[in-house]
Amino acid sequence: MNISIKRIQAIFTKDYKEFSRNYAVSIMVFMPFVLALFYNKMGIHTIDSYFMTINLTLAMVTAFVQSCLIAEEKESNTLRSLMMSPASIADILIGKSSLVFAISAIVLAVTIYLLGYKPGNVLVLALALAVSILFYIALGTICGLFTKTVMEASVAALPVMGIFSFGPMVLGLSEKYPIAGIAEWLPSSQLILLAEGLEAAMPAKEIVVSFAVMIGWTIAAIIAASVLYKKRMTDD
Repeated sequence: MNISIKRIQAIFTKDYKEFSRNYAVSIMVFMPFVLALFYNKMGIHTIDSYFMTINLTLAMVTAFVQSCLIAEEKESNTLRSLMMSPASIADILIGKSSLVFAISAIVLAVTIYLLGYKPGNVLVLALALAVSILFYIALGTICGLFTKTVMEASVAALPVMGIFSFGPMVLGLSEKYPIAGIAEWLPSSQLILLAEGLEAAMPAKEIVVSFAVMIGWTIAAIIAASVLYKKRMTDD
């Protein structure tokens, strides 16, 4: 697989210009800060509150912005030209994901600081968040490829927010409704379990399991995004 750094940089620069011009999309990066400040001022300092904000950030920023950037390309008929260019699939997907990855990492870092959250192991949590960012980027790519306009992409990103951001809350109903226990295997739920494990110094085996589940979701989402992208290349 040929990867061109110059092509990736060119796509990154192009996306940055589009992102900075589209205020309806770029304004989303500030929403997690408002929520983080609210929780901090209210004195709510629990793992659940921290990760509700973090998971919402991943949906509102990572998945939403990625889907809108992809959909904007389709709406302006530039995605087809990009697909037909000498740039490989890897060049395009990495180039179009790099900006969102950088934005997400910065927003998450600031959000965690504003929340006052001090993780038990910064390095392990950072790796887990990096995997989560890749997962939500893949979801955003899928949403963007399925839709034709930025408005449609905005709507398509809502189920991502509902399922993966609020999914862990369903676990509270698992005793009454056993089927709700499925939510434990969502990557957002595993991220919370991993964070709780870091705080409680749980065995490394449990942390590895959470990582494995998150990585599995991420690989599946990336494969799905790649397959859908290839399909769009051959669509009329």
